[in-house]
Amino acid sequence: MAPTTRSKQSTPAPEFATDSTSTAISPSLGGEIKHRPREGSRSRTREEVWDPKYAVDLAIDENVFLFVPNLIGYVRVLTAAASLVFMPYLPKLCTALYFVSCMLDAFDGMAARALGQTSKFGAVLDMVTDRCATACLLTFLTSVYPSYSLLFMFLITLDFSSHYIHMYSSLVTGSSSHKTVTSDVSRILWYYYNDSRTLFIFCFANEVFFVCLYLNAFLKSPITSSFPIPSILLNSSLALSHPKLFGTVIYTLKNLTWPQVVGAITFPICAAKQAINVVQFWKASKILVGVDLAERQAAREVAAQKARGQ
Repeated sequence: MAPTTRSKQSTPAPEFATDSTSTAISPSLGGEIKHRPREGSRSRTREEVWDPKYAVDLAIDENVFLFVPNLIGYVRVLTAAASLVFMPYLPKLCTALYFVSCMLDAFDGMAARALGQTSKFGAVLDMVTDRCATACLLTFLTSVYPSYSLLFMFLITLDFSSHYIHMYSSLVTGSSSHKTVTSDVSRILWYYYNDSRTLFIFCFANEVFFVCLYLNAFLKSPITSSFPIPSILLNSSLALSHPKLFGTVIYTLKNLTWPQVVGAITFPICAAKQAINVVQFWKASKILVGVDLAERQAAREVAAQKARGQ
């Protein structure tokens, strides 16, 4: 029996005729909908059978480009781009603009669900904005920390490759969204994508850590300049009994900056986010290999049937 792949929440592929072009009537659109399998495509999922010319013509009937969540997405693009312009010399303004772009990522999803304006274009716009903004920030960090440039290049590569292969595997298996992951495929990814709050915390903390690395190159003022260490701690029994150890701790605290403190807090979440990217890449790779094996087995069965004259 040929191996199969499945997605519990996948979008079922409609039944079309086997000729190169077929049509069906949709009452919701009040007209003829044209379906055409994409040339060279082996998949029969809904996303791959719309006639491209028909899809382009249909776009003028309801302007998805002007959906409210997509308008928010454009603001995200502009604020992210503006932050990159100011990145070399205005760190505070750059950080403010960058975080405005990040925070709007939560609001466009809320608007899409509240207004019933979810769209594939909006989902891809969000992903492209996130990937490009993070990649540009990491690229800048390679110039700030040249000895870690290879690490930053690896993180850029991992981020792009894991999301691309995950998106492609979702399309191949007919999932309605790249966020549709069932627990039997990957419990880690299910936990990550199933709860929007968890997803936001991981993504936001990931960006905060990288921004802290950026700010660390500019902000050198220690925290104690604003919040001095209480004198009671300096004269405590612990300080008197372990003067060398306590002196080292006090010296470290006196020289810590805000970016270093916040970066230390968000680092574990950032590291976990990279581990999730690795899991995402591996699971998507296994799905694609499974699809390949299923199709190869099906092709062998067809060839065997032809050889038997069936």
